[in-house]
Amino acid sequence: MDSNCNLEDIIGYNFKDKKLLDEALTHKSCKKPYNNERLEFLGDAVLDLVVGEYLFRKFPDFHEGNLSKLRASIVNEKGFQKFAQELSLGSCIHISAAEENNNGRTKASICSNAFEAVMGAVYLDGGLKEVEKITIKLLEKVYPTIDLNSIFHDYKTILQEVTQAKNGVTPEYVLVKATGPDHKKEFEIMVKVSDKKLATAKGKSKKEAQQNAAKMALEILKRDENGSK
Repeated sequence: MDSNCNLEDIIGYNFKDKKLLDEALTHKSCKKPYNNERLEFLGDAVLDLVVGEYLFRKFPDFHEGNLSKLRASIVNEKGFQKFAQELSLGSCIHISAAEENNNGRTKASICSNAFEAVMGAVYLDGGLKEVEKITIKLLEKVYPTIDLNSIFHDYKTILQEVTQAKNGVTPEYVLVKATGPDHKKEFEIMVKVSDKKLATAKGKSKKEAQQNAAKMALEILKRDENGSK
């Protein structure tokens, strides 16, 4: 961890139990008797609630479907990585030398998981209101405009429109594998068009993995199209 890390000053919260913060910042690669996976599990649930309530109050006229889309666009690895970057969290994480050499401090998975763990630690140490203060401040800074057009990107729908227009077919999503314990599954999904593999991507849910695969497929199709011009 960077000796100049001042995470408590950055988030505006001083831990009563410093061990909680230390645990939240300890990646499993350190091979210590503890790591941040349990706090990450808790933080994920707390952030789901905090962001859900924020959107519920901010958009009183939105139905459940739109609220779910917005929350899913924020409460995910990429969204939490943005929060982690805003806090310069990567410089504060305890990681092994091997992970350090593997650019671990900038990995989306490590940074987003650490953010969830820190919020889990804040919840245990100071309660839900403290998590709300930190999260909402970050939310409004990282997403100055919060609406469906600016945040939610339904890549599956866009890919389907593209493939139907070009090939007259719809994409097929195939589960390649699911790994990890029940509370922390990771899914790998392959997207195919006319039995041709386009892309493979991972996610914390099947839906997230499908969206990630569709996004990757769109990028590949765009690259191929530009290359053929």
